[in-house]
Amino acid sequence: MQGQLKVYNTLTRQKEHFLPLNPPLVGMYLCGPTVYGKAHLGHARSAINFDTIFRYLKHLGYQVRYVRNITDVGHLERDADEGIDKIAQQARLESLEPMEVVQRYTNSYHQDMDLLNVQPPSIEPSASGHIPEQITMIQQIIKAGLGYEAHGSVYFDVEAYNKAHHYGKLSGRIVEDLLADTRPLSGQQEKHNPLDFALWKKATPGHLMRWPSPWGEGFPGWHIECSAISTKYLGQPFDIHGGGIDLLFPHHECELAQAQAASHAELAKYWFHNNLITIRGQKMGKSLGNAITLEQLFKGRHPLLDQAYSPMTLRFFVLQAHYRSTISFSNEALQAARNGYLKLMNGLKVLTELPVPKDSGAGMDQDMAAQIKHSCNRCYEAMNDDFNTAQMIAMLFNLLKSINALRNGQLSPYLLGSTVFENLKNTYATFVQDILGLRQESSVSATALIDILLGLYSQAKVQKQYDQVDAIRAQLQELGIALQDTPMGVHWCYT
Repeated sequence: MQGQLKVYNTLTRQKEHFLPLNPPLVGMYLCGPTVYGKAHLGHARSAINFDTIFRYLKHLGYQVRYVRNITDVGHLERDADEGIDKIAQQARLESLEPMEVVQRYTNSYHQDMDLLNVQPPSIEPSASGHIPEQITMIQQIIKAGLGYEAHGSVYFDVEAYNKAHHYGKLSGRIVEDLLADTRPLSGQQEKHNPLDFALWKKATPGHLMRWPSPWGEGFPGWHIECSAISTKYLGQPFDIHGGGIDLLFPHHECELAQAQAASHAELAKYWFHNNLITIRGQKMGKSLGNAITLEQLFKGRHPLLDQAYSPMTLRFFVLQAHYRSTISFSNEALQAARNGYLKLMNGLKVLTELPVPKDSGAGMDQDMAAQIKHSCNRCYEAMNDDFNTAQMIAMLFNLLKSINALRNGQLSPYLLGSTVFENLKNTYATFVQDILGLRQESSVSATALIDILLGLYSQAKVQKQYDQVDAIRAQLQELGIALQDTPMGVHWCYT
């Protein structure tokens, strides 16, 4: 491994040395999407940031079990304990079965993740597929005296929990302050306390998604799924729990409390939260009506967009900032990200074309060799400093200066020697492709290129340059393309 990895832990609010509970296995859990609509930029940031952490830990030699859930039940309107399930609501709007909605938007999410080169998780469980585990955890919470049944629903007793534990320790909140800011809501009279949250909800007669339970037919609350699913596959505690900072309270706070109540142990050792994407100083999100879906971004179909932006442009846009920093959305920022991405990819192309120098015995440029070695080491130092992709990308651009100098002949590879050159080449390629996850996006149309060749072919025929005519025809034939001279002009077909 390259150096000691330090990570910022939301729970302790400080950077800590990363020490896995069961090395070399690392357990990671990311709160995945609620699949009732198209994925938007906020979904992309969490997925890209966590994917980069996943990639880097594997690069360091860890075996990683990465779990990312799919929320397909229990997430109610306004993220509250009352209202219509978001999946069921969308099912009614589209006149579909709820699981048709789930499958449609899960497929769409996967397609977007593939375009962004986000690697699939080790396990991708759904909430609806783990109802027994959630019921078992609720029973454990009730047995511990920290949950209670009321008219077929079950609630978590925050006040009772807070007597032995600190409800709010993850988000830095105090129960007394929360109570002072809480106003009574209609439909919550069955709760002992306004802060209590639903573990299980009784299904009303018209509720589409329902399961049998010891308390009658109903469905799980939103928070319980992540506690039950993560501990099933990763144990308790596990290493890393992550998600967007908007999930910090109440979702992650409730997850932590549930797991502590059920098993008398912490849910996770390290808590990671990526920050928001903002637009004009305001959070970007569905509830505010300013969210941009990934499909809209990739096709340029949104009033805020001047043009379409590619998946790799978005990936670079996200990673050029540290995951705990806010990112301000603008067309200018995306265009700058596109330029930065292309520069890195062009540098990769140059490296693949440069021959590896053989050590000739001539004197090396010791200063340049030292600079390259320093920048290579700094790539690791940046990632070891709480996965600082912004600093790491800055080091890649330092290496890019040397790569461009090699391409332009301003620097001879022989002055670097094979060892330094290989270090430059391997480090640059590893961090650009394997860790940042950037890949070439070819926007060149094969048909357009063939049309250009057909123009050259026709021009050569007119000018009676038959050697060139035969050469073009033969080269295309090798690629499986046959040319046909007809009275209507030159056409091509596959062979």
